[in-house]
Amino acid sequence: MCGIVAAAAQRDVAPLLIAGLKALEYRGYDSAGLAVLQDGEIHRVRAKGKVREMEAEYLAAPFPGGTGIAHTRWATHGVPNEANAHPHVAGRVAIVHNGIIENYASLREELKARGHVFTSETDTEVIAALIEERIAGGLGLREAVLAVVHGLEGAYAIAVVSRDEPGRVVGARRGAPLLVGVGIGEHFLGSDAQALIQVTNRMIYLDEGDVVEITRERAQVFGLDGRPVERAVRESELSADAVERGEYRHYMQKEIFEQPRAVADTLESRLGANGVLPNVFGVGGDELLAKVRGVHIIACGTSYHAGMVAKYWIEEYAHLPVAVEVASEYRYREAVVPEGTLFVAISQSGETADTLAAMRESRRRGYLGTLAICNVPESSVVREADLKLMTRAGPEIGVASTKAFTTQLAALALLSLQLARQRGLDDARYADLCAQLQALPGAIERALALEPQIVELAEHFIPRHHALFLGRGAQFPVALEGSLKLKEISYIHAEAYPAGELKHGPLALVDEDMPVVAVAPNGPLLDKLKSNLQEVRARGGELIVFADNAAPMDGNAARGHLLRIDAGGEFIAPAVFTVPLQLLAYHVAVLRGTDVDQPRNLAKSVTVE
Repeated sequence: MCGIVAAAAQRDVAPLLIAGLKALEYRGYDSAGLAVLQDGEIHRVRAKGKVREMEAEYLAAPFPGGTGIAHTRWATHGVPNEANAHPHVAGRVAIVHNGIIENYASLREELKARGHVFTSETDTEVIAALIEERIAGGLGLREAVLAVVHGLEGAYAIAVVSRDEPGRVVGARRGAPLLVGVGIGEHFLGSDAQALIQVTNRMIYLDEGDVVEITRERAQVFGLDGRPVERAVRESELSADAVERGEYRHYMQKEIFEQPRAVADTLESRLGANGVLPNVFGVGGDELLAKVRGVHIIACGTSYHAGMVAKYWIEEYAHLPVAVEVASEYRYREAVVPEGTLFVAISQSGETADTLAAMRESRRRGYLGTLAICNVPESSVVREADLKLMTRAGPEIGVASTKAFTTQLAALALLSLQLARQRGLDDARYADLCAQLQALPGAIERALALEPQIVELAEHFIPRHHALFLGRGAQFPVALEGSLKLKEISYIHAEAYPAGELKHGPLALVDEDMPVVAVAPNGPLLDKLKSNLQEVRARGGELIVFADNAAPMDGNAARGHLLRIDAGGEFIAPAVFTVPLQLLAYHVAVLRGTDVDQPRNLAKSVTVE
């Protein structure tokens, strides 16, 4: 969501801060700003809209300096406008903030009673005013920040400067990510490694509750008790080249076409000729998984759909009970945890607020252990889990997730195979499933070849306002994912249903203006699905059917479109059928002229509730 960049350097930091914000644009935001210390004063520029608009205002009247903070805001408290944009200033203090302060209203009233006048609707300005009060009472910047964060309820990552202490930035985190970039004669803060990779690949990942002070010469981390603590310096594997768009029109298109490589990378050194290799989930992973008697999968959004697919796999092949829940619901109810249950958290960023909170809550509930499936090795979810499996998708810039989803499916397929093998899946069946998974990158590559046909198909959606997606079995979550992609980036209202539920309500919506998209793999449910499709045809609905090459279909019926796919087998079919649905959503959005990579109102990494 919101993005933070801060710097203490020997050079002019404003260009670095602006470049860092541009690297974070994929996260989603509605305003931007920066503040730089110069000659004992705080100079600030803010603007509603894109970073380039704020940059233009800065370039019209630049203010060079060696210490500064910058921010992209995704509105929570207060509408998107310049007054609510960060940084916020209170007296000698300027601050940027990610997260939500839950007790800000009471703190705001207390500050008003003491004479403070607010200029914004944000919770962030409350933090700035509290720190200013502490400094006015005689504390230094770091001591003031430490004193204030003890009284904050909710989630925050902050970076603060004071005109009284040039050359110094203080940061703190709880419930939202913040890291340090270590340079030579300069140090940085960022909410994401991507913001800092242009200047350094050496990072310090802050733990929950850490406070950090950076100057040109050093970065020092403190615990909430104010005592220094040691945090390791790590070299990030991220490269600046990985976030270039290259020949593609949008990042989303690039990431769709990166899926064969990303899935192959996820399977590499984990799936061998004889099956899943030992301890791919971490040291002791195989021993822990052998004790599993049930699985709870917790996730949000696209990751939740991946978990739904895994439920079908694990229950069918390993015969273990699986529950899949949305993290924001799970964490606020008392789930029953049978003995021997494994907690699985799925998150692309590893900082999704609800998923992270749910995993922390799981410690209290008596699970056998926790497993994180994630794309970011240094993230909070990964660091706090007992076991982990990295998806190796690489940076995903487009807000609408594509390669993160298919690599999560690849990782969950490995988990399903391991659990199934430990529970006596016969050799022939296990070998067949492993062979299918080995062939998944090639199957996705073949599915991508449908793009020219899908471009033509997308034209049918330009005037539409609604669409319906249908799937059966493990393809139902794929239908959910397809409908989510379409609504996210084309702004067409779309819903997904199990095809058998069509006659229980959704059929009332079907008419000649309602396209109905169905995924039709070959299998025991195909005849059932074909009956559902006839129900749509009988009511004049326009059918778009993505069918397995091996599935006997009648061909193009009146008012229908049939696209054939080599699904590669029932096990991997959900991942393969996902790809044409991604391409459909992408090309519909392009034709409708929406902002494909940064759809309105959405953010890439949801780090607040």
